[in-house]
Amino acid sequence: MAERNRAMIVVFLLCVIAEKRAAEGYTLDVCASCHANATCDDKSDGSGKVCNCKYGFVGNGRTFCQDKDECQIGASKICGQHTTCHNTYGSYYCTCLAGYSPSNNMAIFIPNDGTHCQDIDECRITGLCGEGGQCRNLEGSFDCSCQLGYQVHNGTEPFHPHRDKASCKVVDCGHPALVEDTVVLSVTGTTYSSVAMFVCDKGFVWRRGDNRSVCGADGLWRGPTMVCEAKCGPVPLLAKSEVVWHNRSVVIHRCVDGYHSWRGSNVSVCNSSGVWQRATLRCIEISCGPPLTLPDTNLLWDRTSRPGSVVLYECMDGFYQESGNNISTCLLSGQWGKVSVKCKAKCGPVPLLAKSEVVWHNRSVVIHRCVDGYHSWRGSNVSVCNSSGVWQRATLRCIAKCGPVPLLAKSEVVWHNRSVVIHRCVDGYHSWRGSNVSVCGSSGVWQRATLRCVEIKPAVNHLFVLNEKCLHWRAEKYEEDTEVYKVTYIGSRDYQKSFHDRRKQFLSSKADQLELCLNLLPVTNYSISITAVSSRFTATITTNTSLPVPTAPVVHYREFTTPIPTLRLRRSPNTLDPISLYQVFVLPVEGIMMFDCSSPASSDPSVKIKSSTEYITAQIDVTHVGTEMNFTVGDGLYYGGFFNAPLENGRNYYITLRAVSQWKSALKSSCVLWAKVRGTSYVLMVSSLSAAATIGLVAFIILVGYSFTWFFKSK
Repeated sequence: MAERNRAMIVVFLLCVIAEKRAAEGYTLDVCASCHANATCDDKSDGSGKVCNCKYGFVGNGRTFCQDKDECQIGASKICGQHTTCHNTYGSYYCTCLAGYSPSNNMAIFIPNDGTHCQDIDECRITGLCGEGGQCRNLEGSFDCSCQLGYQVHNGTEPFHPHRDKASCKVVDCGHPALVEDTVVLSVTGTTYSSVAMFVCDKGFVWRRGDNRSVCGADGLWRGPTMVCEAKCGPVPLLAKSEVVWHNRSVVIHRCVDGYHSWRGSNVSVCNSSGVWQRATLRCIEISCGPPLTLPDTNLLWDRTSRPGSVVLYECMDGFYQESGNNISTCLLSGQWGKVSVKCKAKCGPVPLLAKSEVVWHNRSVVIHRCVDGYHSWRGSNVSVCNSSGVWQRATLRCIAKCGPVPLLAKSEVVWHNRSVVIHRCVDGYHSWRGSNVSVCGSSGVWQRATLRCVEIKPAVNHLFVLNEKCLHWRAEKYEEDTEVYKVTYIGSRDYQKSFHDRRKQFLSSKADQLELCLNLLPVTNYSISITAVSSRFTATITTNTSLPVPTAPVVHYREFTTPIPTLRLRRSPNTLDPISLYQVFVLPVEGIMMFDCSSPASSDPSVKIKSSTEYITAQIDVTHVGTEMNFTVGDGLYYGGFFNAPLENGRNYYITLRAVSQWKSALKSSCVLWAKVRGTSYVLMVSSLSAAATIGLVAFIILVGYSFTWFFKSK
């Protein structure tokens, strides 16, 4: 818009100048003012000349004629269907989309001559779909399918040979399957429409059906439907028998269950005339006949003697079944199964009890007592013959006299009688495996309890801390059980009252010797408790963690020529940071100089360091340092009681930053080279080194760690 406004102003000024010159008698040359992309044409009214932008450009014809983007109205509107429009400087051209070609057979066109994009018939290309494939042209594309006798492979129909992996593969039905009682006579192949011919096997004749099998388009054989039968026809059947084996010319028979063979052959044979010579086997029913009779028994029987028939033997009145089997079954062998029942008169001889003797009896009552060396223990000592003729035996139990009760180590007897003793462990001991019951055996000997009493010990003992972080202890266990330990530790700091570190964790182990390493923080007093969960026993230990060497400050080494350089320190604030303070050292580079970072870092300004040349110019408490600190060397102020003296002009200095950690009497420090201030009178030997070598020296000093020494020699 601004450009158009400027053009209108220019036109206006040109018109003013033209009028002025016309008044003065001048004639304006319009064609000389036309734009390079414009033509000078006669006005339609013949009054003069006018500038018009050429075709493909738009503008006022004089000050500007810019390219016209014909494609912005859309390719289909300017080029036609299935096209892409391409703008050019002052014009444009069209191309056809994939699958289409221009009607003028040119790569590009402008549709003012009627050129349009028409579909390409890809199917004119022979073999485009591969062997067995047939092509179908589509608008702007094409697809493929398989001809009859071919099947699609690695895909589905229709498919595109350039996009898909599918192809057409010839149908193969494989070897034709045999039909029962037939053999293959001939096969023309295994592909689509191949034909296999069958004939009946030797000894069989073709009764009905088609003897041809044809390979179908789906890869399966169709047919044959022929039926072949043996020359002698179906196998012969005999009464009360079954066929156990047969082939084309021989059949073997046997009698069914419940019948047995009686005379005759059990084989039928197909003779040369095609007629069965039937077996002469005769099957008659199996019969076991009448069952055996046994003394003192009655038979319960249905009067049948076929296989499976059953006879039940029952003792007569006044008798009872003493032993044996009382059921007999008719077997396939034609014999009754063995029966062994024995019947005795009711009550019979007097009953006898173990370890006892009869002291009196009659026909219905018996009195028992224990023999010498045994005594009665529970139960009745009387046996009675009841109305059913059965002895109701005495329940007397006789046990041996085992003498004094047995004693076990570290145990006491809590209850006993003549045959049972119960033990328990005395105070200070607990039971570990084994039975706590002693029993008097039938032989008169005590079967002693297997109880083992072991001394009660703390579940956790020999507790100590190794390397300020790892707990070691011994587990007192008496079995291979898993013990769960709860470890709780609480940390505090004398110099940081608001600090608290309270954590806990669990450990599950079967071991007797255990170790657990904890992430204990530095400069902290810890109280650690270990509880064995199963025994609820707790052991406690205290430990103190030491002061670590602080990490070297992160600074960027710089060199200055100003006597009051400003240095920068960046750090991450951390409530657990062990750093107490920072000290800034000024090290003049004169003669041979040595600096030891591990030298005492006194915070007292009155305490002088050992060198007369190097000095502390500032001491800053870490609580006064945030995430970033700017410090100007030689500003003439006091920092922590130390005077930040101005640097002398014309001298060379190294500025070193020392981080100091203090806790009680412990002190640790680390140093880093912060900057170099260059003067004019002294030149260090290292000043002749390249910048890369100087940075390497700084990196070496940082890597030294806890303390380092520099040696310098002036030229």
